[in-house]
Amino acid sequence: MLNEDRMPLVFVPTPLGNLRDITLRALDVLREAALIVAEDSRVARRLLSAYTLPGREIWTYHEHNAATATAAILARAREELVAVVTDAGMPGISDPGTALSAAARQAGVPIEVLPGPTAFACAAVLSGFDLRRFAFEGFPPRAGGERRAAFRAARARAQPSVWYEAPHRIHATLDDLAAVAPAARIFLLREFTKLHEQQIAGTPADVAAALAQPVRGEIVFVLDGGPLEEPVRSADGPELDTAIGRLIDEGHSTSAIAKALAERGLGERRHLYARVAERRRAGPHASEA
Repeated sequence: MLNEDRMPLVFVPTPLGNLRDITLRALDVLREAALIVAEDSRVARRLLSAYTLPGREIWTYHEHNAATATAAILARAREELVAVVTDAGMPGISDPGTALSAAARQAGVPIEVLPGPTAFACAAVLSGFDLRRFAFEGFPPRAGGERRAAFRAARARAQPSVWYEAPHRIHATLDDLAAVAPAARIFLLREFTKLHEQQIAGTPADVAAALAQPVRGEIVFVLDGGPLEEPVRSADGPELDTAIGRLIDEGHSTSAIAKALAERGLGERRHLYARVAERRRAGPHASEA
């Protein structure tokens, strides 16, 4: 049973994948809560079922309803024990739970946060980078130019930074990292604590090549700090044409040529791919025209 003086709004971290990573205190709260506030009610019900916990009233709370649901959640928390969970890990990290915590403080509703699984901290430790200082950056911007600017700023701080990324954007993100710092050290952790967990270390190009296609699952990566490298040279000019022509003559695929030229610092991989494809269409004597 819970103590009678337990805080009414409790943030409860849940396992990232392995169900044994739940704490006894988390189970106590989930068992006793009158209301569970969840990112996805289906995920929350599966979690309760896995621990054979009795059914509970569940409200969803996400970016699309946070503005309208907050007041009702706080009203319940003034009267009963309310547990807040996310789909996996610590609620409030890169999800709307942060807004709920801030609103509760402003409204004078007491909050308690239980310690538990947090993917970004585990990835940072697994990286082996110097963690006397590091930054958690959350998700990178979605626009390529803004992403590259964010990575430049992170590298300029000369300390590791930890990022989340969606599987359908990770290759574009790694391409942008390669454009900013092609020799940077990256550690990527996919599906942490789950059956198909994958750990990859290397340059952005190394990591991209090691990712299975299609990419699935939760991703966190660590970018080591360091000085900015020389800017990538523009993908044009006779040097590039000569290099493309030689590699085509050697029988390499378009993808392999784009990757090799990107690693030499001759441009961004996707732009080089388009340039090589255009050269193939133009024929073997295109550069002589």
